Amino acid sequence: MSTTEEINRIIEKGAASAMTDEEIVKQEIYDWMSSQERKDMIIGERYYRNKSDILERKRMTIGDGGAMIEATNLANNKIVHGFLRKLVDQKAGYLLSKEMSIQTKDKVYDELLTGIFDKGFKRLLKSLLKESIKKGRAWLHVYYDEEGHFRFKKLPSEEIIPLWKDAAHTELDALIRVYEVEAYEGKKKTTIQKVEFWHSKGVNRYVIGKGTLAVPTTSELIPDVELGEFSSHFNVIDSANQTQALNWERIPFICFKYNEDEMPLISLLKSQIDEYDQKKSDNSNNLEDLPNSIYVIRGYEGSDLGEFRRNLSILKAVKVSADDNSGVDTLNLEIDTEAYKNHMDMTRNDIYEFGRGVDTQSDSFATAPSGEALKFLYADLDMDANDIENEFQAALEQLLWFVDKHIFNTTGNDFSEKTVNFLFNRDIVINESQVITDAKNSVGIVSDETILANHPWVTDTREELKRKEAEEKAAMDRAQEYGGLTDDKPPVEVGAGDQ
Repeated sequence: MSTTEEINRIIEKGAASAMTDEEIVKQEIYDWMSSQERKDMIIGERYYRNKSDILERKRMTIGDGGAMIEATNLANNKIVHGFLRKLVDQKAGYLLSKEMSIQTKDKVYDELLTGIFDKGFKRLLKSLLKESIKKGRAWLHVYYDEEGHFRFKKLPSEEIIPLWKDAAHTELDALIRVYEVEAYEGKKKTTIQKVEFWHSKGVNRYVIGKGTLAVPTTSELIPDVELGEFSSHFNVIDSANQTQALNWERIPFICFKYNEDEMPLISLLKSQIDEYDQKKSDNSNNLEDLPNSIYVIRGYEGSDLGEFRRNLSILKAVKVSADDNSGVDTLNLEIDTEAYKNHMDMTRNDIYEFGRGVDTQSDSFATAPSGEALKFLYADLDMDANDIENEFQAALEQLLWFVDKHIFNTTGNDFSEKTVNFLFNRDIVINESQVITDAKNSVGIVSDETILANHPWVTDTREELKRKEAEEKAAMDRAQEYGGLTDDKPPVEVGAGDQ
């Protein structure tokens, strides 16, 4: 066999053995469902909702033959602490409690962006931020609704399997969405698993047949008859009232990352939060069990220890023999409260240290700290906010590409070369008088919009700019009215000899 024939045979064999799209989708789903990455996302959501592992704990003891059995007669308090919820909300509030400002020099472009990035979007952006902290990344879907409106939608991160073009995860090659919907088969309510495979040529839709999402190896991908086996990214109606199928040049999903490594906050804090919950619950159990501490019984006339405990708890008395050596003594179990307190304080400090948050119950907030002291207390939170802002700026830039395409397709105006700045106005506890003084001293050095965006009394920079413009115009009108000034007639200079 010649060399050319051998090469052709190898190519043909490789092409025949290559995986189909369905096989690739099935394999990716299988890997994703059993991945630690997805488990961390689910754990992050669960802990945010105060459903930590302590709620599943049982108190165990040694039974017959040395086997561990549940001790149902002992206290089993399960105290949950919402550290993750506080840290997530704290970061989101710090970065996005004040509305994000969008700046561009082109007035037409500015009005269009204001209509798209409205209050609803800014609320959605805060939800994306929380999702990214809980799960490492959040996903925004760009789409047109049934009425043809340009829309955004947040999808649960555990449903999304990204197929990246690059190792830095900056550009999507394709994307798989796996989700569940409820339906009725006759009179029985059931759950159906559906799959969407987004790629450059459109969307393939499937239904998982046998098995479930948790066991995809026994599942088969069946074309989705209800929603359609295949479709384009979106449809438009042209001037001839004909429907035309179109695709974006990019996959219409934007990834908003919590950090460069896409690592959720729970992966850094779970062991510390579990330790705090466990030790607090154990201490509560000890306090509850202490009144029933160890009893030393001599000459007890009852039949068993169970009867002794019942008589003691109900009658507050037990009957012993007449022997001089008979009686009931107790062995008190002392709790080292100082060691417990120190351990809990150190665990709490670790949670805020590695969670990059601000513990408002710390001694540092006992007195009103100065401006410099506040900057020091907020240093970790500010550092984390810097990382989040960098990732979100990159995501918003990708989102802006879709916005510019939408504007061009609907208005014919191309603003893709225009510069747009997204300003995150952080909400830090500050010395207001010092900030106002700094703002006054910055007049003429930086723009009025930047000064207003950082002013502690301003919540909406654009609205405040409009108010200032209206006030300046009203002041000019009053000056013209009382000073005899008009736009078309300059003031007349009066000399010393004039009447």
